[in-house]
Amino acid sequence: MVVAEVSIFPLGTETTSVSDYVAAAVRAIEGSGLKCTLGAMGTTIEAETPEEAYAAVARAHAAVFELGAGRAYAVVKVDDRRDAEPRSGEERLRSTREKLNAG
Repeated sequence: MVVAEVSIFPLGTETTSVSDYVAAAVRAIEGSGLKCTLGAMGTTIEAETPEEAYAAVARAHAAVFELGAGRAYAVVKVDDRRDAEPRSGEERLRSTREKLNAG
């Protein structure tokens, strides 16, 4: 399982607010059928392959331009783990929370 996090920053807009652009990007990711989780500083995408994740990021990037951004800057982090059974983002968080609570 691939877990990716993307943050896309619209530039060349009339306002410093980005919520409309974020909403459009998230809708584009959701339209891909992949699980995504909106966070305060980025959106997490869960996919079977890196290519699926990259395609969802490309759709989100395009959605920002469709709203009129003159430029878009994206930061993408990808975790593609193949040495263990696939674990969702929530399963990864649960494991860390258990260790925090045990300490």
